[in-house]
Amino acid sequence: MAKKIVNTSKAPAPIGPYNQAVMTGNLLFVSGQVAINPATGNIEASGIAEETTMVMKNIGAILAEAGMDFGNIVKTTIFLSDMSLFSVVNEVYAQYFTADFPARETVAVKGLPKNVNVEISVIAST
Repeated sequence: MAKKIVNTSKAPAPIGPYNQAVMTGNLLFVSGQVAINPATGNIEASGIAEETTMVMKNIGAILAEAGMDFGNIVKTTIFLSDMSLFSVVNEVYAQYFTADFPARETVAVKGLPKNVNVEISVIAST
């Protein structure tokens, strides 16, 4: 099955040897996104709510580049620096979905790229 690379300047450039997303068949695999502002390349969030909002905006930009939106997401994975952040992240996350919520897991990890507090990856389907 052929794969198509999806990249947009409206989301942060990868900070390693990977792409923002890969489409294969009817599935779009979006790499984990952190709160990097694509315009500056910096993390400018002052708290976990702002950080999560930037992550979701970055995911939205990648989805749009692939002709999709949050309604196409079937699976998310959320990585947190500390589970005490769960309720705030969940509150922001919930603003991007209205019904038919995707499957999801949330895990706490020892560290994340750029010392951020949240990273989210998604799988979407046409």
